[in-house]
Amino acid sequence: MIHLHHCVAARSFRAFWMLEELGLSYQLTVWPFPPRVQAAGYLEVHPQGTVPLLIDGETRLAESAAICEYLVARHGGNTPLAVRPDEPAFGAWLQWLHFGEATLTFPQTLLLRYACFEPPERRQPQVVADYTQWFFSRLRTLDAALQQPGAGTDHVCAGRFTAADASLGYALLLADELGLSARFKPAVAAYWQALQQRPAFQRARQAERDAAIAQGVSPASAVPRLPGA
Repeated sequence: MIHLHHCVAARSFRAFWMLEELGLSYQLTVWPFPPRVQAAGYLEVHPQGTVPLLIDGETRLAESAAICEYLVARHGGNTPLAVRPDEPAFGAWLQWLHFGEATLTFPQTLLLRYACFEPPERRQPQVVADYTQWFFSRLRTLDAALQQPGAGTDHVCAGRFTAADASLGYALLLADELGLSARFKPAVAAYWQALQQRPAFQRARQAERDAAIAQGVSPASAVPRLPGA
């Protein structure tokens, strides 16, 4: 059985969401955040000490966008969540799948570190301000794409919801948790609202809470709001 190691509201939610979209059976372990500090023994499971970690037989994956791509390729069959190489939108799909993590989530991790997680004497308000602007400047690319032919309320390419939208959707979830969603442009705000209405998204959020409580972990978000947000 697929085994996902997860923290509440962490980037491992991408993988969790995809498991629910695909209707796969899985085992979920929820760790307190950050697990490398808060969970004795997690480094023995995953020496990097981060989430996600997905174990599927002999396969171990720790990159959230790669896990989304892996799940639809290995376990999706003919799922519409993937875009095939012979489809015109294949390149756009790959671009958006990785844009969600590499371009949108990257600056958010710096916001978290230098606004919330570092000791007070090491916090960097200028870094927080700069990378908040960096995030919103890159979000303009998504805003423009959502207004192009082929996009829709809950999808950015291929005329349907795909794994790329789950990747992008987590970046918007993280922005919401940080208190930044009030600054979304209308197209992005509508997209985020539509993604939250997907049954698999809602199942994942509820299952996340239920599993955390059952495993003795706080179901509250691991992501603090930015000061002043």
